[in-house]
Amino acid sequence: MRFQHRRRLIIAMAVSGSALLVLATIGVFGLLRGPANGSELGRPTHAASESSLVPERALRPQPVLTTLDPERFARSVADALFTWDTRHSGGPSEWAQVLVDVADADEAAAVASDVRSFLPAPEMWQQLSVYGTRQWLEVESVTVPDAWTTVLAQATPGQLPRGASAFTVDGTRRREGTWGTDVLSTTRHVSFTVFLACAGQEPCTLLRLSQLDQPLE
Repeated sequence: MRFQHRRRLIIAMAVSGSALLVLATIGVFGLLRGPANGSELGRPTHAASESSLVPERALRPQPVLTTLDPERFARSVADALFTWDTRHSGGPSEWAQVLVDVADADEAAAVASDVRSFLPAPEMWQQLSVYGTRQWLEVESVTVPDAWTTVLAQATPGQLPRGASAFTVDGTRRREGTWGTDVLSTTRHVSFTVFLACAGQEPCTLLRLSQLDQPLE
């Protein structure tokens, strides 16, 4: 029980500031939570071309990839985190569930809270559904943060979950919807860090997510 409480404390501590003091004073996984920016469709930046029209068939939540490869897992988590379609009958909780399903058993509640901060609130979801809004992410890079190397070097045995790793994802969030009779599109650059564990021959599990646009550097 004592080990489990210590493990949860390490995962819950914030990651920021000097990398040399990460383990001593700040921790490694959960950054301070906060509302995700840009949670509404907003006024469009430009009309979408015919090649990017919103598809007639609504997207459905897809499960996160079951894999032993940490980078592939991080990419799949990023895709599931940013892909949703308000035309689907399920609300934001259904899109969040596919990420909770792959969470570490001890961190499922924390992961659920992390995921909610990336998704529109139910009231905003209803407003977005008026425009048939859908969202997805175009991943540009997936890299191990420099600070994570320091974390691993300074960690004592048993301080981190077995097979723990971190990947910072940079990409472009895209949204499309209909405004009157026009199909419209907005874009926004995003960055965040996925904390995960791939232990031996067991499939990777999700530990935590950083706050949007406050990745581990």
